[in-house]
Amino acid sequence: MRPEALRSPRALAAGLLLAAGLALGGCSTAYQPMGPATTAPVLNERAIIAADGYELPLRRWLPPAVEAGREKPRAVLVALHGYNDYSNAFDGAGKAFAGAGIATYAYDQRGFGETRVRGVWPGTPTLISDLKTAVAQLRERHPGVPVYLMGESMGGAVVLAAMTGPDAPPVKGTILVAPAVWGRQAMGFVPRAALWLSYNLVPGWVIHPPRDLGIRPSDNIEMLRALSRDPLVIKGSRVDALAGLTDLMGAALEACERLEVPSLVLYGAHEQVLPPKPVRRAMEEFEAAGRHVVAVYPDGYHMLLRDLNGGVVVKDIVSWIEDPRTPLASGADRTPRELAAAK
Repeated sequence: MRPEALRSPRALAAGLLLAAGLALGGCSTAYQPMGPATTAPVLNERAIIAADGYELPLRRWLPPAVEAGREKPRAVLVALHGYNDYSNAFDGAGKAFAGAGIATYAYDQRGFGETRVRGVWPGTPTLISDLKTAVAQLRERHPGVPVYLMGESMGGAVVLAAMTGPDAPPVKGTILVAPAVWGRQAMGFVPRAALWLSYNLVPGWVIHPPRDLGIRPSDNIEMLRALSRDPLVIKGSRVDALAGLTDLMGAALEACERLEVPSLVLYGAHEQVLPPKPVRRAMEEFEAAGRHVVAVYPDGYHMLLRDLNGGVVVKDIVSWIEDPRTPLASGADRTPRELAAAK
């Protein structure tokens, strides 16, 4: 869902007095990278099965005529969820896209949702490999239909890393919803030092962000309450997973100026999960490229698609897919960029 623990030096530092004792207790690093290829990748109705046999649970939202096999979708969206979240994050948006003739497929990324070994970080190369597999399978499922990548928060960071690395997946464009662009290079000394010390002493320590951080990820309170009750949403983070996430976000920040495929980049003026400085840098680099559309929503928060005004964001995405040269109906592409730094 969101990396709040990294915004709280207190949350990272509070347990360091216990670190030595915990380290003696055998708290070790754990990762789950992709294994050797043992099978051809498969897309079925419930999962994407990667080459190493790992199942990525799949959710899909199809236009009725596409579901019935009578028509092709206007476009296909491959959607990647945020940190500690899972594919159900796109339920509301996916239904709305289906109403506009667009098919949306979202899978649980490794270590999240209903996958095996939840909470253990898979590594950036594995996340990218799974993304490439998903794109290849869906291009095969829907030949001749334009495919777009949509990533929310951490999912946006995965998309950025994949699209600026070798053998980028062949997609028509990307939609980056509050992409997580924030690595060690943009962190203050205290959280950076606390993360380093925690990782080296107690990488398996699970951090639960304090309730009084004052970070508001959305104005949709009922949705946030539902997430707090959802057993598939991870509530705490291993230190080694936070370290892996930080590396991914750092790679995403450096990737912004190299993104070649036309993209729609969306942030909320009330972004509180990500700090303003790297967000501002990212927006400036996207706009300098001249091939991307950057939109800032005056009433938006981090979880733009699920905010109370999420429908406005969905309509803008549909409009951009139809014609990326047409100004967005909401006017968010003409909002002053300094709003993204407002708190």
